[in-house]
Amino acid sequence: MTEEIGLEVERQQESWFGSWLRWCPTSLSLLREAEKVLLSNLKRSYRGRYVPAGCCVGKEESHVWTVSLNEESEGVPLVLLHGFGSGVGLWCLNLDAMAADRPVYAMDIIGFGRSSRPHFTKDPLEAEREFITSIEHWRQQLGLDKFILLGHSFGGFLAASYAIKHPDRVEHLVLADPWGFPERPLDVGERYKFPLWVKAVGTLLQPFNPLFIIRTAGPWGPKLLQKARPDLVRKFSSLVKDEEVIPNYLYHCNAQDPTGESAFHTLMAGFGWAKYPMLQRMDSLRKGLPITLIYGSRSWVDHDPGFQIKYMRQDSYVDVQVINGAGHHVYADRAREFNDIVQSIGIHADAGTLPTKTNISTDDSLDQSTRDAGQTITDMINVRYDHTDDQQWDHTGT
Repeated sequence: MTEEIGLEVERQQESWFGSWLRWCPTSLSLLREAEKVLLSNLKRSYRGRYVPAGCCVGKEESHVWTVSLNEESEGVPLVLLHGFGSGVGLWCLNLDAMAADRPVYAMDIIGFGRSSRPHFTKDPLEAEREFITSIEHWRQQLGLDKFILLGHSFGGFLAASYAIKHPDRVEHLVLADPWGFPERPLDVGERYKFPLWVKAVGTLLQPFNPLFIIRTAGPWGPKLLQKARPDLVRKFSSLVKDEEVIPNYLYHCNAQDPTGESAFHTLMAGFGWAKYPMLQRMDSLRKGLPITLIYGSRSWVDHDPGFQIKYMRQDSYVDVQVINGAGHHVYADRAREFNDIVQSIGIHADAGTLPTKTNISTDDSLDQSTRDAGQTITDMINVRYDHTDDQQWDHTGT
């Protein structure tokens, strides 16, 4: 059945791929093989399948590619939502540990990875609703009653939106370096000292999808991504020894029909901000629903919203954890510390208790050099260099 659905997903994209494949060396079968190579590093067995999500976007039925582990466990399930331009494969440093005591379900968000790529509406709130509807239909098909919901970056934005809409389904909300929470500053040009050439290129690229350069590069796309993100190879090197595996997987995730990417472009107000920021909506989240926010101390994502949420929800459990030395990909930069936090949340969820809160202030949470660093062209197309070693960023933006 999974193979039949996979063929149907490929059929839905044939018209787009027909002309594109002559220039861009990718296909869903190549993505499938790239994911298989990446997940072969897991110690635990896993199951991959397509889960029907109904006609949540457009008129054709969509399917959500899902990888699951330890489904027989009686622990509170954990659901994982990846970040922008990513897929289930990048949880490879986390899945074995997270599935030790509970079922784990990692999905390719609709429009990304191996999931269906329907065309979303151009209205930002409606596009967000379509994402959330796909997640809820997916949950219904799997028969999950209540679960821990963990989202990274854009996945964190969607996880929060889902928890607001379906609070009774979420046992504990975990937001890992979440995107789209603060409002875009009115003085963004003054606050972030971009070089003049970066401002000019940013204005030129604004109408395009964030990762269009990878697709425009055609047959040179894989090498471009490998050169642009050598840091990702280092992040996963403890598990993935072949230096081409991670860039190859990410290339095939993002060289396909970019419908999810286009929807993200609809939602964003400049790459770092959402048109409808999530922070303004967190007061409508059900009282008592526990939240843990996990940031990397060297990430470009603003940590302040985490502490604002903690202040806003003083009558509910809100814990803010900052992992020292980690960047935006906090789940990979310091995988062991990240996994320990998530496992602790799971153990307490099983027992009906809550973890002890971390005593940290906003002043202690951030490497200020990271906050003030100039962005490069690499940053602007979201192939950002996360420097998690001791070197400082070049403030000239070169």
